[in-house]
Amino acid sequence: MAGAALSAGTLLATDVQAEDGDRSGSLSKGDAAILRFLAAAEILETDLWVQYNELGGIQDSEVPGGSGSGPYTDALVALDGDMPQYIHDNTEDEHTHFRFINAYLASKGADTVNLDAFRTLPGSTATGSSRKPRLTNLMQLTVDTSFYTRYRSRTKNPDLDPNFKFPPAVPSLSSGQFPAIPRNDADLTPHDHIQAIANTAAFHFAFIEGGGTSLYPSLAQRVTNVQVLRILLSIGPTETAHFQIWHDKAGAAVSAPIAPLTDPKNPTLMFPDLNSPPFGGENFQTNLIMPEPCPFLSRKFRVCSIIRPTKTEGLQWEQSRRLPRTGFSSANRRSSLKCCAIWQPTRMQHAGNVSQSNFQLPDYCRAADWQKSRTRGLKSPL
Repeated sequence: MAGAALSAGTLLATDVQAEDGDRSGSLSKGDAAILRFLAAAEILETDLWVQYNELGGIQDSEVPGGSGSGPYTDALVALDGDMPQYIHDNTEDEHTHFRFINAYLASKGADTVNLDAFRTLPGSTATGSSRKPRLTNLMQLTVDTSFYTRYRSRTKNPDLDPNFKFPPAVPSLSSGQFPAIPRNDADLTPHDHIQAIANTAAFHFAFIEGGGTSLYPSLAQRVTNVQVLRILLSIGPTETAHFQIWHDKAGAAVSAPIAPLTDPKNPTLMFPDLNSPPFGGENFQTNLIMPEPCPFLSRKFRVCSIIRPTKTEGLQWEQSRRLPRTGFSSANRRSSLKCCAIWQPTRMQHAGNVSQSNFQLPDYCRAADWQKSRTRGLKSPL
């Protein structure tokens, strides 16, 4: 995984600004647009994981930056003793994904993706943070935890039941804004407060990777080049491996001895014990982390254990609401990226001001490019 030897400057040779003549090189415009979209998604995902690793992972030559936060790391380790290693490895994996995709695009003479111009958000000032400017904000999150029941349902599939609302595992996480990393050293105490922050992170970890788990197989159905297909089919399962790990670790935040837990600094945030009444059963049991069989393609077939959703029709943008909406500074708003969403619905707020347009995909993935490949039925993100 330590991978690519090309420098970041080589890999990210093309500025984020796009013009009508975005180069696809020897790739079809549709395939190049899909790869650029995935590169942008992986860059944003990497930005999230770098912040987690700086404070709660392992800082080394593979994933440098930050120096760790003892109380935050301890709270993560309370969920699982291997959390710092898993965070480190997930961070490294995301680095290799966007770097490989950009290198591949460059090798085909196609434009690559660089979002550095948008690294303007201030991050955590807690001890251990590098305090570098960020693309994303982990300090005010609203996290949709319905992935938890979606993968436990035996009767519903979002591809077949698009209007069904899967109940959230932690309802309060979807109705407020909460930090998933310590914002400053004042967040390190009391114990239950920093544990609530770590619990929020655990659900956000699974939330992030669940999006990639669906995105890659969805887009793989729309590419035309066999080698591009191989890329999507090879990277996508690593996102699923990440999701499986984090789905398991999130369960520790909602089971004894950690749960039930209420954040003493914000009593609206509560983590119930999902193994105890009124919860429990297959929809909530914390060790049921493998996808339960559900209807697939049509209810005339037998149920099957699958990744869901994977339908490509309207992918925008069902998935488009799924990228973390990250507030930009006012200086960025005029030129904010239109980055279509990949991850499940969450809102990341900065300075109390949520931008509703936030990230949008640059013109890398204009409607024309998506429609010129065999992408009919996949709506434009714009």
